[in-house]
Formats: sequence, C-alpha cells, structure tokens
Amino acid sequence: MGATGTGKSKLAIDLATHFPPAEIVNSDKMQVYKGLDITTNKVNEEECRGVPHHLLSIVDDPNYNFTATDFCHHASLAIDSIVDRDGLPIIAGGSNSFLHALVNHDSTFRLRYECCFLWVDVSLPVLHSSLSARVDRMIEAGQVDEIREFFDHSISDYRRGVRRAIGVPEFDEFLREETRGGDEMIKKKLLEVAIAMTKVNNCKLANRQVQKIHHLYKIWKKNMHRLNATESVFNKSAWEDDVAEKGRRIVQKFLYDDTSAFVSARMPLPSLPPTMASVTH
Repeated sequence: MGATGTGKSKLAIDLATHFPPAEIVNSDKMQVYKGLDITTNKVNEEECRGVPHHLLSIVDDPNYNFTATDFCHHASLAIDSIVDRDGLPIIAGGSNSFLHALVNHDSTFRLRYECCFLWVDVSLPVLHSSLSARVDRMIEAGQVDEIREFFDHSISDYRRGVRRAIGVPEFDEFLREETRGGDEMIKKKLLEVAIAMTKVNNCKLANRQVQKIHHLYKIWKKNMHRLNATESVFNKSAWEDDVAEKGRRIVQKFLYDDTSAFVSARMPLPSLPPTMASVTH
C-alpha cells in the first residue's frame, strides 16, 4: 500500500522475483484501461522483469466506469488462477477503495485468503517534490503527445472512465486552444498551467491516499507493515535496505514462519493460501 509515486510497483516486482512463482494483480483503477500508459504511469515490459501482470489494460471502452465490484470480480478470478498454479498473488496499485472492497466486503475472498499488507510510505513534503519531478519526466517522455492523440474536442465530461486520470482533464483548455490554432503565447501559457495543475493534483491525490491508508491501518494493523521509503527518494541505494530487504523479511515470515493467521482461522494450511497485498499507483 502507499500513495502515488512511493514505489509500490517496484516493490511488488522485487518481491515477485524473490518469491517465485509470483504474479502481480493490478489494483490501480486507471491502469485497467487501455492506452495512456505514460499518463497512468504503467510499468513497461522492461520494468516488469518477466513477472506476469494481471488487470493491466483490460478495459477497451475509455468511458466505462470500472467499479470496485468489477475489480473484485476480475481480481478474484486472477488470484484464484495464480493460486491454482501454485503461485503467489501480489496485489499492487494505488486504489485503496478497490483493495478495501476486496478484503473487507468480498466474503469469498475473506474465507479463502489471509493477507499481508506492506505500506510503502514517503513523508509528504518529500513525496510532493518527487511527484513534481515525476510529472516533468512524464512530459519529457511524451505525455502531451499521448494525451493529444486521446483528446476528443466533442467531449467535455471528465468524470467518467479513464478521462478521470490525473493528467487528462488538466490539458483540456490547452488542447482546445491548439485545435483552434490559437496564439502561440496563449498556448504556451495554457501548457504551463496544465503541467502545474497536474503536479498540484498529484499531490492532492497523494494526500487523500495517505488519509485513506491511515484509516485502513486501524482495520488491518495486525497484518500491516510500514516501510519508510523516504530516504530512497534521495539515495537510490537506500531502497534495498529500507524497503526491499525489510519487505522480503516480512513476506518470508508471513509465508513460512507465522502460522497464527491459519490457526486463528481454524482451517488447514493448504485451504488458506496466502495473498500479498502491496498497494499503489
């Protein structure tokens, strides 16, 4: 678990390569849609390091509202399939409402699985600065061209589907001015405003996600572990000690040493496969 930009996908892949066979189930509500890979910050093939990913780019209709109910259905199918192949499911993504629905309200899931929650945390001032820098990298990677290809001037409702993704509505005025062939200075200013608003809204999203995680901690604190990734923002080598290695130790204990969860459930260990929940953006 963690706010956007804290490294959830990286940790999930690190764990998956350390505990094979493992597969990752995406729980980010924008990454389920096809397209806008830069804008929604999807992992690319190289970053996946050969680890199978589920629920990425599965929705064709950009206007379809993929709900928590949809997620529970598709995620349960993916998790059951992974477990049937004797694999370890790792859930990763920033949509905490999806995870909350699956773990707290899906009765079949609750009966079948125990979860270990890893919260990747970065102090908010540091995270805000990091998110701003990430937006700059996304712009350099071609985000404006990606949104330009996706833009439809006949649509102004950004409350449905993938158009809700941060980095899409913020560019509406700029792209409309560009379509009209407007003044270059005006377009330049609107582009600057769009980028600035994308940064602001990413920070607001991170704040909301952290608040939600604190709420979930009250529910799941027995099985929830906080990993402080703040230092790794400045020092990439700190990731291994502060996040990856600690995460591996926690998962090792969960999978092989700690049987209390199974005993409390009063079910034989083979009937209660473990599931890793490592949330995200």
